[in-house]
Amino acid sequence: MDQKVFEQFQQLVYEKSGISLGPQKVALVTARVGKRIRALNISDHEEYLAYVKRDEKGDELVQLLDAISTNVTSFFREAAHFDILAELLADWRKRGQTQFRIWCAASSTGEEPYCLAMTAMEAFQGASVDLRILATDISTRVLDIARKGQYNASKLETVPKQLLDKYFHPPARGGEPVYTVKPELRRLISFNRLNLSTPPFPMKGPMDAVFCRNVMIYFDNVVRTRLVKEIHRLLRPDGYLMVGHSESLTGIDVPFKTMKPAVYKKG
Repeated sequence: MDQKVFEQFQQLVYEKSGISLGPQKVALVTARVGKRIRALNISDHEEYLAYVKRDEKGDELVQLLDAISTNVTSFFREAAHFDILAELLADWRKRGQTQFRIWCAASSTGEEPYCLAMTAMEAFQGASVDLRILATDISTRVLDIARKGQYNASKLETVPKQLLDKYFHPPARGGEPVYTVKPELRRLISFNRLNLSTPPFPMKGPMDAVFCRNVMIYFDNVVRTRLVKEIHRLLRPDGYLMVGHSESLTGIDVPFKTMKPAVYKKG
């Protein structure tokens, strides 16, 4: 890919998603844009860039961002956060709280929000509560996968067997080794497309907890600051924010109190 064309892709992706593509991403962008070029039977990268800019509906921009965005996730990734959430939910329930709102800000293919739902269900131990989980991502492709709630057995190796048996339908006999999330878990979650770089967001809050993990590493400090300020606005007083273990709020002037590594409480 020509350097000037790459720089235009850099600028477009940053403006539309907040994702910062460093110079080391030339090969990645070339490969992923190449898939769209072949799908559309377009001759080269420059022509594809012009095609994206001409698309008034923005459908191809969504396809481009789907192709560029990296989605790496797993069930119960960075598991300590789920243990902390379970303790918080159980404590809040004991204090009389009956309505709970959790936001999974970068849901990818659904593993994280389904883990949040399982964690909450186990914490409440059958108590009657009003629980809703909002799961968002910029990629329509991964949201489609998440909504289906179907996962190969190899993806579920980190799910404890008792939870697997309780919350997933097993594979059909003789069929592919695919487990399906049970309806009682799926109905707790709303999957929606959201661009984290463009607050304010449409939801009202207040949220009890926000999981915004392993996505801010793709943003610069300007975008991170905007996002964290918006999360702070949406959280209830004493609400919790979990970020990825490779992330922190250092350098972001927002009144959060550090509770544990990658765990923050609204001040």
